[in-house]
Amino acid sequence: MAAMKKFTYVDALGLDTAEAYRLIVGCVVPRPIAWITTVDANGRVNAAPFSSYNYVATDPPMLAVNITSKGNLLKDTARNIRASREFVVNVADLATMEAMHASASEYPPDVSETDALNIELLPSTRVKPPRIAASPVQMECRLDQFIALGKGRNTLYIGEVLAFHLSTDIYDGQRVDSAAMNPVARLGGPYYAALGEIFNRPMLQRPPGGEGWIHQPTAPIIKKD
Repeated sequence: MAAMKKFTYVDALGLDTAEAYRLIVGCVVPRPIAWITTVDANGRVNAAPFSSYNYVATDPPMLAVNITSKGNLLKDTARNIRASREFVVNVADLATMEAMHASASEYPPDVSETDALNIELLPSTRVKPPRIAASPVQMECRLDQFIALGKGRNTLYIGEVLAFHLSTDIYDGQRVDSAAMNPVARLGGPYYAALGEIFNRPMLQRPPGGEGWIHQPTAPIIKKD
């Protein structure tokens, strides 16, 4: 058996915001990145990455992203989503990592990150915000609801995916090749990560569609040494 680990106890009730942030983003890794494009009332395109993000439903497909307020002010992305109820989530890959990272800078509200960084855009089909052309996956979303969390600094925005745009380099008409996509993920501090080694294990519970599932009459029993 492996040697017993030693642990440091941290009481979460005594943490300030900065300490809690450092712990949660260091522990919850790797995190997928939602590179979100929105449009403001004047038609300016905003692009910004958020790593507190994941899918939350499959029928219909829905995504959720947490956007933190800057004091009492909404970030441009949050304000645009509330006003238009539309946004696009673009997957950031290794080829777009530098542009994605640069778009996290605090540009003034009247400056478009896509203009400043020369990010090529494509028109969307179901929503007004455009897609990032270099992204291998773009998901057009309509806001379903938003929920204030905790003390109000964080808001969870839940969007229904209305349309997927999938590069033929990573999609064969049935499944997405995650390895070919080369997505980047967020770690704690200034660090990003790529996929690294991939392990193949059969699905032990049948997912929708049954892909990767192998029927087992009984659950496996793992015996201790």
